[in-house]
Amino acid sequence: MKKSALALAVLASALLSAHAQNSLPSETPDEFKAPVDSFDYVKRSVMIPMRDGVKLNTVIVIPRKARNAPMLLTRTPYNAAEMTNHAESSQMESILQGYDNEAAIIARGGYIRVVQDVRGKYGSEGDYVMNRPMAGTALNPTQVDHSTDAWDTIEWLTKNVPESNGKVGIIGGSYDGYLPLIALVNPHPALKVAVPMNPMVDGWRGDDWFHNGAFRQINLPYILEQGVTRRNEARWFTSHYDDYDVYLRAGSAGELARQRGLDQSGFWRKVVAHPSYDEFWQSQAVDKILAKQPVTVPTMLVHSLWDAEDIYGAIAVYKAMKPNDKDNKVYLVMGPWDHGGQSGDGNKLGPVKFNSDTGLLFREEILRPFLDRYLKDDAPFINLAPVTAFETGINKWRALERWPAGCLSGCAITPATLRLAANAKLNLTNAAPVPLGAPAQKNGYDEYISDPAKPVPFRQRPILPVGYDEAKGQTWSRWLADDQREASGRTDVLTYTSGVLTAPVKIAGEPIANLLASTSGSDADWVVKLIDVYPDQVAAQPEMGGYQLMISADIFRGRYRESLSTAKPITANTPLAYRFALPTANHVFLPGHRIMVQIQSSWFPLYDRNPQTFVQNIFYAQPADYKKATQRIYHDSYIELPLVSATVR
Repeated sequence: MKKSALALAVLASALLSAHAQNSLPSETPDEFKAPVDSFDYVKRSVMIPMRDGVKLNTVIVIPRKARNAPMLLTRTPYNAAEMTNHAESSQMESILQGYDNEAAIIARGGYIRVVQDVRGKYGSEGDYVMNRPMAGTALNPTQVDHSTDAWDTIEWLTKNVPESNGKVGIIGGSYDGYLPLIALVNPHPALKVAVPMNPMVDGWRGDDWFHNGAFRQINLPYILEQGVTRRNEARWFTSHYDDYDVYLRAGSAGELARQRGLDQSGFWRKVVAHPSYDEFWQSQAVDKILAKQPVTVPTMLVHSLWDAEDIYGAIAVYKAMKPNDKDNKVYLVMGPWDHGGQSGDGNKLGPVKFNSDTGLLFREEILRPFLDRYLKDDAPFINLAPVTAFETGINKWRALERWPAGCLSGCAITPATLRLAANAKLNLTNAAPVPLGAPAQKNGYDEYISDPAKPVPFRQRPILPVGYDEAKGQTWSRWLADDQREASGRTDVLTYTSGVLTAPVKIAGEPIANLLASTSGSDADWVVKLIDVYPDQVAAQPEMGGYQLMISADIFRGRYRESLSTAKPITANTPLAYRFALPTANHVFLPGHRIMVQIQSSWFPLYDRNPQTFVQNIFYAQPADYKKATQRIYHDSYIELPLVSATVR
């Protein structure tokens, strides 16, 4: 036995010797240490423990000469490592720029930048849950949520970053804007300021997943890529160049999701199970949560007037928080931007020009002084208006005391009626709106055939996938500013136009659609668009001649006419009243322009098709359920405008 072991040892030694003679030493060091002494920052990657033992990956970027510096935190599901490593550079501003477009004010302002992966994403431990519900509720029986994770993170930072002054601000946009709002629930004492930009707030009423019951199926790729792997390694695949064909040929949104494997996603299964505004959605609506909280942290809500993703949230939160704002800590900024546009070039949106870089002005003259005021020990006092709103049309910033408001003083907002009329006319009067009754057919109606086999495109075809080849001009984020002439020429879109304006018409607030409508089907969608029609010729910018610019528009799924939480069939061929708010606007229709209203029954493939025959759950609609319907819009219908009475200057 001993001889056998000895023989094996000798053989092994011989093999190792032979391998050594046939290989070269590795030229790769066991550990590479980059020479970073010349960098103007120090980067630390740490795993911060939460109260339940889960550790969250956190990147801390510190200006090299920082002393008593404030910390600016972003919590994200979008990869903290990449967001703090945009470029291989010795300069802090360069490594943040691109993923973090506030990089200039952060780096030049001497802030310590902190970016953290949320639970279950990228370098963080734990399980990922989309918009994790609040702890201790039916949807989340655990004791941890994004509020507690923010609290634990801030607690660790104040004790373990010696270069800081112990003050923390939290900032972010979209999903990263939702997270600062949740941090306001039982906020840490060291949290001194919050800046939620374009935040996700209510996924059913008007942000990412639904608008008034109509499903935003164009977000299916996001749900897949964000929710089925920790590092977003799964990819949505497309089968056609034109997304219109992808969604149309699949049938229902539920069928397309099944074809792409989304039924494996826990979040998708929840969406399908909750098509109505039930307790699942209502209990997670952030505005409803914050309405129950005292306002203790100065908060700047940032809203984009042409936000194609989260146009509902910031305004809803402002309305929810303001009644509890006893010490004037809630601020609102509204700009002429798309989703996240305040972080980029704000000179224009598509062909629409604003005569200045509105994004740069926001960052340098509003955001930076606001952050400095609350986070720096020696910052001067600034007298920032409670509301700073860009007025489109005349392209001016307004300092306001509240929202909605037409001006700082000396004007009032009164409801005006923009009424549909025969011969495609639109009449604006100062008459107070009258609730719609039914039947009320004495004023006549217009009708169109809504065919689910040929839904109205939400923009000119071909429609490229969201995020497709941005470098070559893919313009998904700007589609709300598209010219609407393509739709106004269709027979399944009703168009009503005012006469040429001889005086400015200024609105500030939410237009409200009041439709008296009927359908030959048992379900229907109603899309209402308020449009500014430019003069036939614009000498300074010829391509804007006759341009039809949407100012405010939204969709309403008819089955929720009586109750948002309970779907009911529509009584066929019966005029019924539908009332729903359109997104907030701050706009002046100038003399020489006209006002237009368009009404249609599909907005595709942005929203899933309504079968126009009632089924319990549209995600499961079958091909035979999709049927043509005759839609009638009665001339009793009107748009209620928040008209500003003061003369525009």
